[in-house]
Amino acid sequence: MKDVQATILQRASLRQYDPTPLSEEDREQILLAAERAPTAGNMMLYTILEVRDQRIKDVLAESCDHQPFIARAPLVLVFLADFQRWQDFYVASGVEDLCTRREESFRRPQESDLLLACCDALIAAQNTVIMAESRGIGSCYIGDIMERYEQHRELFSLPPWAFPITMLCYGRPPAGYRQNLRPRLDRKFFVQQDRYRPWSQEDLEDMAHQPALLPKKLREGASNPGQHWYLRKTGEAFSREMERSVRVALRRWLDGDPEDGGRS
Repeated sequence: MKDVQATILQRASLRQYDPTPLSEEDREQILLAAERAPTAGNMMLYTILEVRDQRIKDVLAESCDHQPFIARAPLVLVFLADFQRWQDFYVASGVEDLCTRREESFRRPQESDLLLACCDALIAAQNTVIMAESRGIGSCYIGDIMERYEQHRELFSLPPWAFPITMLCYGRPPAGYRQNLRPRLDRKFFVQQDRYRPWSQEDLEDMAHQPALLPKKLREGASNPGQHWYLRKTGEAFSREMERSVRVALRRWLDGDPEDGGRS
């Protein structure tokens, strides 16, 4: 087992997996890491969906930006930002009647609750990544689970107040696999002191020459790294789909859906 420093500093996303299933001990330790993650008010505002059905993995390999390795991952976990459990618990506990007696409105989940639940879910997810890595198990985050909300909502029978904030694939690297650590931005681009300092033109010109941002080949139509990254990420079709999808999910989160477990 790796020490903590090596686990964190040597970790890189793994998209190739030895087909051997993970042991039950590995699975238990990964889930234990999620269980022990820091959480807001000890509420554990997340639910983890362990995807065992190969048919569902096959669907996700297509719906999540056509990435075949998802279907081959020995372990796939979907992390939901989940306030539905607490909302149902409150209703079952008679909180609506309590609020009536107190002459207060019964507060439903709001945007702030979604953001807090996203924090809880992502902290738990990263805990599992560190635990897995320490045991020689690689992982890869799949942010594309936020796309195609309607399809994924149906696939996982998601109620209004459970949002798929991320998915993780886990597995051991195949024989002969060589890990490649990608460069990152210099620390001056992500660490500031006391207050946010606007970026100067000199800073931004320097950023364009950072090894982490220099592509092997510019996207067609781009004349510099900034244009390349916009076309590859922020302006790409998947980002526009994620934007649309998250808006649909947010509307459902705020409106609820009485026919699907919400409270209007």
